[in-house]
Amino acid sequence: IRQEEVAILTRALAGAGKSTVKLGQLLNVCTTNALARVMLGRRVFGNGSGGGDPKADEFKDMVIELLVLAGEFNIGDFIPALDWLDLQGITKKMKKLHAQFDSFLNVTLEEHKSGKGGGSEHGDLLSTLFGLKEDADGEGGKLSDVEIKALLLNLFVAGTDTSSSTVEWAIAELIRHPQLLKQAQEEMDNIVGRERLVTESDLGQLTFLQAIVKETFRLHPSTPLSLP
Repeated sequence: IRQEEVAILTRALAGAGKSTVKLGQLLNVCTTNALARVMLGRRVFGNGSGGGDPKADEFKDMVIELLVLAGEFNIGDFIPALDWLDLQGITKKMKKLHAQFDSFLNVTLEEHKSGKGGGSEHGDLLSTLFGLKEDADGEGGKLSDVEIKALLLNLFVAGTDTSSSTVEWAIAELIRHPQLLKQAQEEMDNIVGRERLVTESDLGQLTFLQAIVKETFRLHPSTPLSLP
């Protein structure tokens, strides 16, 4: 799945030629669709051409806003007596954002239940969760739609913008340091060559690439502070 989505992304970048591209959006579409195919059995953004999707921009903005709000200083957390006043409007913003995510996930669940989502023939996480919901034997109770949506939301938020922003920063740093980009390209040519794509078995030998990834994590952590 990852290789297919990366191939779609690569075709989109190659097809753009010398024109300007929104790299952040394309990376977000790639990571979100890769995760969605595992979780939902289908892509959620774009038509497979690798181009941008306005809905992807909207979803990315929602994820970023959630991360920002979760990390904001909230006086109500430190002085509980003032929490009900919502002096900074954080609770109001959270409720509005929750409604947006809930609408997105409701559509996703209904499409999957009706078969319009084009689920994977090999099954996916959501199908498994629905199966557990129906087959629950009473111990611990059945999974509710609310619990399923909460699980999907956690996975989407944790695995989409964090991954795409890390890749975006890595590319930005390589552009800023062309000598490192050249060294990475030389390692790729020596280990992988130009006749095939990188596979999982190559990663252990790509030590310079691993160093780039680790240094990107150090310089640009996707979640710099632990969320409360």
